[in-house]
Amino acid sequence: MPFDLSSSELFGFAAATLSTIAFLPQVIKTWKTQSAKDVSYALLLTFSTGCLCWVIYGYQVEAKPVMIANAFTLTLNLAILAMKFSFEKEVKTTFQGNQ
Repeated sequence: MPFDLSSSELFGFAAATLSTIAFLPQVIKTWKTQSAKDVSYALLLTFSTGCLCWVIYGYQVEAKPVMIANAFTLTLNLAILAMKFSFEKEVKTTFQGNQ
């Protein structure tokens, strides 16, 4: 079974790969520093909602690169959001415990 992609699909997969990989450094930095204070909740929630819309759109028009990339990007953004919430909760609990 040959793996035959059109040039538009190749560009789609390239764009999807690069766009998704772009979020890995932020996930890694957030994990290592145990902080996401410089990333706003508004950004994370808005971007995650946009990714979800892209996933739905990709499914509806059968655009696999759009669907797959945005599903991964959504996962990465939700991971950052979860870490942000968790790390801020830990800092608040630690701060309150030291008073």
